[in-house]
Amino acid sequence: MKRGAVLRRPGVLAGGGSLVLLGLAAVLGPLVVPYGHAEQDLLAVLSPPSASHPLGTARLGEDVLAQCLRGLQKSLVIGLLAAVLTTVVSAVVGTLAGYLGGMADRVLMGVVDVLLVLPPILVVAVVSPALREQSWLVLVLLIAGFQWMLTARVVRARARSLRASGYVVAAEDMGASVGRVVTRHLMPQMAPLLVIDCTMNVATAVLAEAGLSYFGFGVQPPDVSLGTLVAAGSGSALTFPWVFLAPVGFLAVTVIAAGMLGEGLRDDEVPR
Repeated sequence: MKRGAVLRRPGVLAGGGSLVLLGLAAVLGPLVVPYGHAEQDLLAVLSPPSASHPLGTARLGEDVLAQCLRGLQKSLVIGLLAAVLTTVVSAVVGTLAGYLGGMADRVLMGVVDVLLVLPPILVVAVVSPALREQSWLVLVLLIAGFQWMLTARVVRARARSLRASGYVVAAEDMGASVGRVVTRHLMPQMAPLLVIDCTMNVATAVLAEAGLSYFGFGVQPPDVSLGTLVAAGSGSALTFPWVFLAPVGFLAVTVIAAGMLGEGLRDDEVPR
């Protein structure tokens, strides 16, 4: 199907357009909102939505809208970095395993199988005390570390089917190295799959960040992410619902938009 037709799909338009708007809000919103995300209005502590605070204020008088915009910015950065890292690792491991076969395939897929059976929550519970005060970049590595294995298996299967292709055999006959065959002939053929996977991984990574925030590491105060805001507002969900519902709403829209974009692009890969 022509790329122009793909871009006109309802899911791609809605999901992609929503992500663009969310990205613009995350970048430009903090410049427009008159309050900083850590600024306190002690005369309006836990006040409901009003003209001066459209989404209300938090327990120390912080503007919830300013916090959500800052949290959206951080969550999108974490999600994008984790998704790109996940896609790169899965592409390299899966392509090498599928193309090389033999012992390399068994070793790499053995590592994948071991990581797949490890329960992420248990691993997080064990390592969280050591990581609690570390940079949020460690959170990106942790999310990517538990996210790449299934995609690597899909990439491996695609690489196995492509290694007997005429252009791959011709490249080998001409003396092309493994690295050249992988980077110049195999990965370009899998680019659509990897783009779709990266898009879907954004949603998964943003959700993972929200879940891992309950362990208290990654983004540290006074900085915030959507995950830390959801965690902080969960105790006030019934008494001061705007503190909880606002970041949940931003999180839900972000995940749904990324999912719609990924599903819309994936439809182009499904034979009709």
